[in-house]
Amino acid sequence: MSALFLALAAGAVIGLALGALGGGGSVLAVPALIYLLGFSPVGATTASLVIVTVTSVTALVAHARDGHVRWRTGLLFAAAGVGPAMLGGALAARVPQAALTAAFALVAGAAAVRMLRSRAAAEGVVTVRPGRAAAAGAGLGAVTGVLGVGGGFLAVPALVGVLGMRMRDAVGTSLLVITVNSIAALATRAGTVEALDWAVVGPFIGAAILGAWDGRRLAVKVSGPSLQRIFALVLLAVAAFMLIDAAV
Repeated sequence: MSALFLALAAGAVIGLALGALGGGGSVLAVPALIYLLGFSPVGATTASLVIVTVTSVTALVAHARDGHVRWRTGLLFAAAGVGPAMLGGALAARVPQAALTAAFALVAGAAAVRMLRSRAAAEGVVTVRPGRAAAAGAGLGAVTGVLGVGGGFLAVPALVGVLGMRMRDAVGTSLLVITVNSIAALATRAGTVEALDWAVVGPFIGAAILGAWDGRRLAVKVSGPSLQRIFALVLLAVAAFMLIDAAV
């Protein structure tokens, strides 16, 4: 199977996840780039950040037009995580890869369980406090820095479970958080971006953008609680896969 076809297929799936669920892009992109397209771990994480950044901006515009982005909370959430993310990135270099993979899986699984138990999305309760937003954003930034992902798969549960945001608003706002976190992470990897295989990364990005638009339309048609359950199940599946991979 050609690399181009695999890049298009994986990009479409990841774009759909970002557009509909507001996260899951980087957690799906990195395994796809490594296991399907033969990227090294370093190249995969860098390429993933490029893909997720471009796709998130595209999806963010669409969700903003629909009024589902809470800008003040999202910017505070993202800004609070920049410093901790940098510190976490420095710590990650000293942690064995298998331990990072296992930690990633455990955090994803815990986030999924929290989403399944939370009723905030169904009840439509929105209680946002700047202090709680900053604290949650800082914690997310630290985890994001250590695990090397955009953080959307953790941002949505935090926005819903910690801040009481409605699911559709959490989806749109998480895209803002992903964009800020990914750009900050890319700034530290500027020298490695030019070395990427753009013949693969380019089509991947194009397919992801198209998938994100379809995902945004899906988010409009599916209820908030249903999106929450879908997101949680995706996280559980990814967590199980990564735990198995870490144990092998």
